[in-house]
Amino acid sequence: MPLPRLGTRSVRPRTAPAVFVVLAVALGGTLLAYSPEGPRPGRAAGAPSGHIVIDVSESHCGSGWTRPEPGVRTFDLHNSSDGAAEVYLEDPGTQAVYGEVEGIGPGTTRELTVRLGTGAYAFKCVPDDADAVTGPTVHLTGGTRGPGAAPVTVHDLIPPALAYQKWVGGGLDDVVRLTARLKDAVDRGDLAAARTAWLPAHLQYERLGAAYDAFGDADGAINGTDAGLADGVRDKDFAGFHRIEYGLWHGESTAGLRAPAEALVKAVTGLRDSWSQTRMDPAQLGLRAHEILENTVQFELTGRTDYGSGSNLATARANLDGTRAVLSRLRPLLTTRYADLPGLDKELDRAQHTLDGFRHGDGWTPLDALSRARREQADSVLGGLVEKLASVATLCDPRRTV
Repeated sequence: MPLPRLGTRSVRPRTAPAVFVVLAVALGGTLLAYSPEGPRPGRAAGAPSGHIVIDVSESHCGSGWTRPEPGVRTFDLHNSSDGAAEVYLEDPGTQAVYGEVEGIGPGTTRELTVRLGTGAYAFKCVPDDADAVTGPTVHLTGGTRGPGAAPVTVHDLIPPALAYQKWVGGGLDDVVRLTARLKDAVDRGDLAAARTAWLPAHLQYERLGAAYDAFGDADGAINGTDAGLADGVRDKDFAGFHRIEYGLWHGESTAGLRAPAEALVKAVTGLRDSWSQTRMDPAQLGLRAHEILENTVQFELTGRTDYGSGSNLATARANLDGTRAVLSRLRPLLTTRYADLPGLDKELDRAQHTLDGFRHGDGWTPLDALSRARREQADSVLGGLVEKLASVATLCDPRRTV
């Protein structure tokens, strides 16, 4: 996810965005591409035995592949140009991609390992500041090639992005309604009712995770934490759901929570009312499908966003709902591109079953009440799902073709 925006304090600080140094996609159990090490300046001249050195440059893209053979092959992609580039190994007829590596710096080498079989292949070199260049076509006979994926364009992503944005609009209506209920309980001085109303409102917001970046500064006002605040939870800028959560579960009176509750309702209402004028970036939708649960593992399963309610596992479950909402809009694109989509569905169901096991009526087991074995189980299941969702981010990353 994008790095935290200056001036905001989102509940989930984002991890590094969009520029993947090396893209590895497990499709149907076959490794499409990988690079286990970082840049290796000067490696091209002394490539390991069995490696095929491929030139990456505008003038000699793809040169060096002189003895094509089927099977698993490792290419050393050496960038001999003076600028960074990305490289695709594709079928020049269909443009299906069988492997790709991004961020190859000038003078450096990166590995690409693919399973080759009967068909046509060509390397496409895409410099950062120049037109794409396709190298010579190589024809292979024998063996079964690994699965390829047709490239996704921004145009392909516009319909699912618009559908998702419409869904978010309906979700924001629910956030406003549930947050108003929370404020009413605070205004009445009913702490028990306010505690009961807090969780449904917060979870409904958490389900909208793929839209956080489009929410802009409003996300910090609605779901911010005390991270980076000079006075921590007592800082005047600590606001939103977690400010109210801290007060409700740390003995604060409803009188002290009226202003934060009023501000929260104002923030979510303003976001809801302006949402129709907002435009999400379609190119980011696949990345968000991965990052929702990536951040869940980083912040919810570690308890870093618990301000007293002990509801991190409930939040993780809401994040899983949010992930499914994104994937349902991307499914028409993934069906023909992601060979292990049934495996992803299975992992989603497994994660849901695991998280639902921590729910007891309207309550949820706090993280600190889990046994070590159950906590490790949750970490393992969600961590494995995050790895599979990385393939969605890769497959839905629009590629330059010119």
